[in-house]
Amino acid sequence: MHPLLDEQQKIAAFLDRETAKIDALIVECETAIGLLKERRTALISAAVTGEIDVRDVEHAERYG
Repeated sequence: MHPLLDEQQKIAAFLDRETAKIDALIVECETAIGLLKERRTALISAAVTGEIDVRDVEHAERYG
């Protein structure tokens, strides 16, 4: 048996709202990923050019 038209419309509206939430989360994640990539690039550049000293980073992480 199929749901009544009113019930189908409610289900469709619910799915539209939930899909919109998921779409917004996807955009937020993509924005965060882009920002993290930019920061990663900047960090690598700073390490390569000597703007930051990373020689003791591994030692500090291991022995805090």
